[in-house]
Amino acid sequence: MSDNEQKQILVLGATGKTGRRVVDRLAARDIPVRAGSRAGAPPFDWTDRDTWSPVLRGIESVYLTYQPDLAIPEAADAVGSFAELAVRTGIRRLVLLSGRGEPGARKAEKAVQDSGAEWTVVRASWFAQNFSEDYLVDPVRDGEVMLPAGEVPEPFVDAEDIADVVAAALTGDGHGGEVYELTGPRLLTFADAVNEIAAAAGRNIGYVPVPAEHYAAVLTEHGLPLEVVSLLTHLFTEVLDGRNAHLSDGVQRALQREPRDFADYARRTAATGVWAKVH
Repeated sequence: MSDNEQKQILVLGATGKTGRRVVDRLAARDIPVRAGSRAGAPPFDWTDRDTWSPVLRGIESVYLTYQPDLAIPEAADAVGSFAELAVRTGIRRLVLLSGRGEPGARKAEKAVQDSGAEWTVVRASWFAQNFSEDYLVDPVRDGEVMLPAGEVPEPFVDAEDIADVVAAALTGDGHGGEVYELTGPRLLTFADAVNEIAAAAGRNIGYVPVPAEHYAAVLTEHGLPLEVVSLLTHLFTEVLDGRNAHLSDGVQRALQREPRDFADYARRTAATGVWAKVH
């Protein structure tokens, strides 16, 4: 095995919001990286354990992201089994993307911590990019964001900061055994966030709080799978109950700098035209 193969890094969820950004950062530094996804070579699929061993060959470190979310019941077992296999294969370092305030995610964290690898947990708050790269982009374009989020504030974190922390933990020293809770520098309600997006985009975009049952019914009417509806409803009703309404210093500890602000994200994203009104 060559030195490059020994130093290769596997990024699971390589086409996702954080994974593709981590791949870009590693590639920019000429660090050999393997993109772990169903379309990868070799392919990787959390639901097909036969794909796990091939994707680990020649790998030294792994960025672990689980789809659809660590909150689902089977996540901890899958992550734990993958971590054990990784260690048996010779993987030295595991960096896990976790969710802030999610009890299910804590079980997955413990499984990685007990694996025998050098581990880092990156425990992120709500992604700012959910407004531009996920299920909220269409409501923003349509001019009305309807959510069961109430007035509970959330310290939205920029996926660019997550990727910076993950890349540092995968490639640098001093991050082993650390749990980095990543937040932005401010608390905003979802109404605040939508207002900042509207200001950056130069448009009128409304925010409508609704009961969780109504939100679930609307998602179902729009054809979303039941498991996705259940997951989103769970996250909005459990994670946004006030438990995460405080700032953490994970970005500062990992990178020795302040986190990106939501307003900067909104201005940067609006400039791409992704939130332009659909005619």
